Amino acid sequence: MLRKLLLTAALAALLVSAVASAATGSQRRSSQETVSTSTLMPGVTYTREVDFTSRGPIVLDVVTAPKPDGTVYSLVPALSNDSLRGTEKLTQLETRVSGGATTVAIDGDYFDRRTGAPNGILLQNGVLESAPAGGRSSLGIAANGALTTARVGLAGTWQGSGQRRPLVLNTPARKGKFTLYTPAYGTATPSETGVVEAAIASFPPARPGVTLNGTVTQVVSGGPTRIPPGGAVLVARGSASTAQLTAEAPPGQQVEARLSLSPDWSGLVSAVGGGPLLVKDGKPVFHASESFDSRRLNGRQPRCAIGQLPDRRIQLVGVEGTNPAYSIGMSSYELAVALSRLGAATAFGLGSGPAAGIAFDGRLLTRPSNGVEAKLSDALVLSYSGVYAAPPSTAVLSPNGDGAGDSEALSYRVARPSTVVATLAGPRGTKITLANGAQSPGLHTFAWDGSAGGGLAPEGAWTFAVTATDDRNVTTSAQRTFALDDTLSSLAVKLGSRGLPTAAFQLARAATVVVVVERPNGVPVATLRLGSLAAGPQHATWRGRIGPRPAPSGRYRMEVVAASSVGTSSLAALFSFRAHTRK
Repeated sequence: MLRKLLLTAALAALLVSAVASAATGSQRRSSQETVSTSTLMPGVTYTREVDFTSRGPIVLDVVTAPKPDGTVYSLVPALSNDSLRGTEKLTQLETRVSGGATTVAIDGDYFDRRTGAPNGILLQNGVLESAPAGGRSSLGIAANGALTTARVGLAGTWQGSGQRRPLVLNTPARKGKFTLYTPAYGTATPSETGVVEAAIASFPPARPGVTLNGTVTQVVSGGPTRIPPGGAVLVARGSASTAQLTAEAPPGQQVEARLSLSPDWSGLVSAVGGGPLLVKDGKPVFHASESFDSRRLNGRQPRCAIGQLPDRRIQLVGVEGTNPAYSIGMSSYELAVALSRLGAATAFGLGSGPAAGIAFDGRLLTRPSNGVEAKLSDALVLSYSGVYAAPPSTAVLSPNGDGAGDSEALSYRVARPSTVVATLAGPRGTKITLANGAQSPGLHTFAWDGSAGGGLAPEGAWTFAVTATDDRNVTTSAQRTFALDDTLSSLAVKLGSRGLPTAAFQLARAATVVVVVERPNGVPVATLRLGSLAAGPQHATWRGRIGPRPAPSGRYRMEVVAASSVGTSSLAALFSFRAHTRK
């Protein structure tokens, strides 16, 4: 008997191991991984990983931000079109709700494709707008920026002149059920027959855990009924329920409602649905036993998630897909493993599929799965209300009159009335003040041609720095760097007598030069290392070959990179190459 039990246990362990291996197979990492990191705004970075696995490439986008403190940084859910019904593109939603702040938004909950209503909970500023999904985890956000996850239930009741009766929130229900519709649902209740609807002109926001009181102003048969702004509509279905509502909530009757979450989340500021739980105590969760179709969890597709590091910093993570030539996507567990590798102490799954994505400052950071941005129901929005400095218009300012990088556009944005100091700092202690005084909210822009004190400013590394103290007496700073470097100029690419492309350029000082030939999409095909060249006119010729083979006809890009005592600068030009002209 003992031998049989041991054999059974061994087979079970082997089965679990096989399933886990299948789920994580594409996560075998290779040495070909590439990573790039940039600063989106103060304290917030964006990292893009490209990992070439045995099953195909995987692109992972990671935004890391400070703990949302509710002052400078905040993390809140947002509804498409400010309504539970309907959808909106993520970039449009992010721009609309920014309110002058600098924002990053990520796809939120799964949703009903017909109505646009989110599948799970939505709690905004302590107000419950959508009920939690049964059998799935929900994500709660506390005022101190801590994330919590739990399977949350909702118990709703209403009472007029009779006994307490159960109700649901902002969703049509079966006969015999009552629904409380609030302005979050939209402007009117849905069109239904066999219903009685009691309008309440003034009704408090639907905060869970408190008693909500209002007076019935109108009772009608059949919907739709206008939902009063700042009010609500109570709807009954079925003969018994409609009779109860008619008798117990006539015009002039005070009614009360109560919405209770279990566990008690009434102290949380925000909550959003989604799921499943991905990481717990730093470990990936293989099977959270939540009510998801296995195909939604196990299929490789675009996905979004949110994680929190042990120091309470936030990670917004998106995996792109599903293109075998670009990114194959991930299963839910593969994403859990990735989040654990990134250091998340806890992580929670968000939307997946075509709408999965991350947006910043009105543009997508992620690539849409089919090339077209899809619409979604809701999103999580990370907002920064401090001063934001945009990236300089050019990484290298070279005011030499060749039409490339001759002027630098610098800009900053404040979300609130602020006292601002904006400066440029360069080599040899050079400092230029661009602004010093009160500024209204909005974008403020400067153009700089590299001059200082009537002549060319010192060449080298420069820093654009902005400090702002807003009307809350909160001080924030932002900075960007660029170079002033006049070493390289006047790049032109022409085809010689034998049809070979030749780059002609000018050096203002001695420099080590490398010329890279690329396809227009950035894929390099040849590198010419010219070594140290003297100041003056220079040229380089590409022999029209990719390794040992002749290059095909088409469009190419030639980039000249010059490293001098001042720094590194580059210029690039496109050209057309015809293989049959080569000799």
